[in-house]
Amino acid sequence: MATVKMLNMAGEEAGSIELKDEIFGIAPNENAVHAVVVNYLANQRQGTQSAKNRGEVRGGGKKPFRQKGTGRHRQGSSTDPSQVGGGVAFAPKPRDYRYSVPKKVKRLAMKSALSSKVAENEIIVLDKLSFEEIKTKEMVKLLDNVKAAKKALIVMAEKDDNVVRSAANIQGVRTALVTTMNVYEIVNYTSFIVTQDAINKIEEVYS
Repeated sequence: MATVKMLNMAGEEAGSIELKDEIFGIAPNENAVHAVVVNYLANQRQGTQSAKNRGEVRGGGKKPFRQKGTGRHRQGSSTDPSQVGGGVAFAPKPRDYRYSVPKKVKRLAMKSALSSKVAENEIIVLDKLSFEEIKTKEMVKLLDNVKAAKKALIVMAEKDDNVVRSAANIQGVRTALVTTMNVYEIVNYTSFIVTQDAINKIEEVYS
């Protein structure tokens, strides 16, 4: 088992915690991570893009100009994609981009992402995380104390409104729960800040 030091909110060492190798110590599978990240981004697409094809634009009933003698290319309709104001060739239409990935691949990708954070020393474990009131200044101080990167993902076991709202206005910082975190965010954010309780819950969910 990998042993990682724990910090308190002041950035001081507060003991250590052992992480299960089957979750935080596997050899990262880049193919699984890539597949899940692409799937996540595809599922975020609204699919509302639309344009009119040549059969949907107005006009086109009359030949725009005679066949020969004009010095222009021959044309039978003003709705042709080559004409100004004509339809769009292969016009995009509303569609659903969602598709699913096997659960085994999702679990492998999650374990790979978590293991890569440990291997690259980008994981920061806090013994606890709580604020008495909503204070952005206190969250900024905490991030500075633990030497977090500009892009940081804070993962908690249970929702704490004071923590969530204290981080809401800080650019590059996002909060998530163990049940809502995803591979894309873990990979996309440099620092992975997680509480001791969240570590226990992650090991419980993914064991």
